[in-house]
Amino acid sequence: MPELPEVETVRRTLAPAVGAKILAVWDSGKGLHMRRKPPRKQLQQLVGATLTAMRRHGKYLLLDTDTPYTLLIHLGMTGRVLISPKTLARPKHTHLVLDLGDRELRFIDARRFGQIDLVERDREREHAGLAILGPDPLVHGIDVAAFVAAAKKKKTTLKSFVLDQSVLAGVGNIYASEALWKAKLRPTTRAHKLTAESAKRLAAAIDEVLHHALTNGGTTLSDFVNAEGNEGDNADYLWVYGRAGEKCLRCKKSVIRRAVHQGRATYFCPTCQTP
Repeated sequence: MPELPEVETVRRTLAPAVGAKILAVWDSGKGLHMRRKPPRKQLQQLVGATLTAMRRHGKYLLLDTDTPYTLLIHLGMTGRVLISPKTLARPKHTHLVLDLGDRELRFIDARRFGQIDLVERDREREHAGLAILGPDPLVHGIDVAAFVAAAKKKKTTLKSFVLDQSVLAGVGNIYASEALWKAKLRPTTRAHKLTAESAKRLAAAIDEVLHHALTNGGTTLSDFVNAEGNEGDNADYLWVYGRAGEKCLRCKKSVIRRAVHQGRATYFCPTCQTP
């Protein structure tokens, strides 16, 4: 699933569409996340509107218009948002199209786990997906004191804590493993044992791995591309994720191990990352 750096990369590459007028809206009528169909009637309210800004909170894209409404998009597992010439044939599994004149903004999702919705901008945090989200680490930064306080209330593992979207919005499985490795913390350590010093180190590591991924255009493992259709290069620069059986890049002694915690693949160094 695309995580914060991938969604932010899409947001940045959507920027050329700001200022474009929406001439028409088309949707496939097929169910997406939880079999929920895009709200066709509401989406027609975007016809004639102008795109004014591209925002993001966690893994959600928020496309503002000069109306009271914002288009909300979640990429799910295989979703793509592309800006394409109108003359280019629409790909299979296209589920939403905004006609921008000589270009189209297209949402494509083969597995249909993505989400399309229209929200009133002044009430967007009432949306079920946005209401549960904590601060966005790139937009709001990480308040270390609040981070520690949240950890002290959790008996889950550090890996689960970092993945908790109510604590920080947007960090997913890849970057949780990367950040814990960078901070030298074992994924299975209980969150309530996190010290102030370790929390400071972990917050800095999360910030670093997110910016590291952004610099490389996001991580493409299978489906992710930006709005221009280009894959990200960050898979070539991951420090620990997907490197099971290879020597740790830091200690050069132990090999990286892969474990499954709560159904998710987790990668760590048994020497560098202390319990």
